[in-house]
Amino acid sequence: MLEKLAAIKDRFEEVGQLIVQPDAMSDMKVYSKLNKEYKDLEKIVLVYDDYKNVLDNIESSKEILKTEKDEEFRDMAKMELDELNGRQTTLEEELKVLLIPKDPDDSKDVIMEIRAGAGGDEAGIFAGDLYRMYTRFIEGQGWKKELISLNEASSGGFKEVVFSVVGEDVYGSLKFESGVHRVQRVPVTESQGRVHTSAASVAVMPEVEDVDVDLNLKDVKKDTYRSSGAGGQHVNKTESAVRLTHLPTGIVVECQDGRSQHKNYDKALSVLRSRLYEQELKKQQDEVADHRKSLVGSGDRSDKIRTYNYPQGRVTDHRIGYSVHNLPSVMDGQLIDFVENLRIAENADRLQDGTDG
Repeated sequence: MLEKLAAIKDRFEEVGQLIVQPDAMSDMKVYSKLNKEYKDLEKIVLVYDDYKNVLDNIESSKEILKTEKDEEFRDMAKMELDELNGRQTTLEEELKVLLIPKDPDDSKDVIMEIRAGAGGDEAGIFAGDLYRMYTRFIEGQGWKKELISLNEASSGGFKEVVFSVVGEDVYGSLKFESGVHRVQRVPVTESQGRVHTSAASVAVMPEVEDVDVDLNLKDVKKDTYRSSGAGGQHVNKTESAVRLTHLPTGIVVECQDGRSQHKNYDKALSVLRSRLYEQELKKQQDEVADHRKSLVGSGDRSDKIRTYNYPQGRVTDHRIGYSVHNLPSVMDGQLIDFVENLRIAENADRLQDGTDG
């Protein structure tokens, strides 16, 4: 492990030199890539420096115990050695986690889709509640959200809402949200006070660049139509809304949020690329899943991942058997506990994979 860490530190110092070169500073793409690598390596290097320091101090304490005759000094050295050994174990565990190969998509921005599922009007209202929950979480993380398209439900909420999220390590935090979310509560439309179960599906896709997906624009059929939705003087005046159909796969993407047809086309193209990328990713994950089923699931939309139980004020993540009893806080965007616990489960899974191989 020490050799690997020393090589990482060498690379960290090299990147530190490269990042201040005029070539890198004049090319935004190169600069942001180096900057990202520098920050990622820095996390490991800081722990590594601490770890080396602890190892040096352990050697010094052992040396004192070998040579020192004074009992008071020896007792102090023994106490320090016990403390240092404990610190060494903690840092080794921390480094093991830091050295787990990262999902290369974790640092990407995302496109999220929330769709009402089974449960009629109540499912649409729940889809709206999830949208509000994610909006609050995104704001709390300091990320930026942009609406791409929405289809409102008749009784409130949404049949479907699509939006993008931009920020640091967005996919790494939100990828665990893909799947079916289930709600158990008395709907506002229920006169008998009976608890109903409804569902909404969430898809989280890494936003990809042209180079990540082989998309031939000749395979894309473009239609324009007039926007519908929240009123205003611009609605239905111009054909600014865009519908793209990917002919080989039949994937259809719509974008009607912007007033500019050009902007809507660019957004729709971005969603299409992400959906094609997700399809390819799913194929790869299925191949891996045949070999070994991941603890946190494949992110498939058909997996029931979480239940929001209103009568008991409880939220349960079924993948890791983790429950909290603060449902109002969760619906207000307090998702960090789930994110952290799912991340720990994923890291344990990856460590297991590493030891198996």
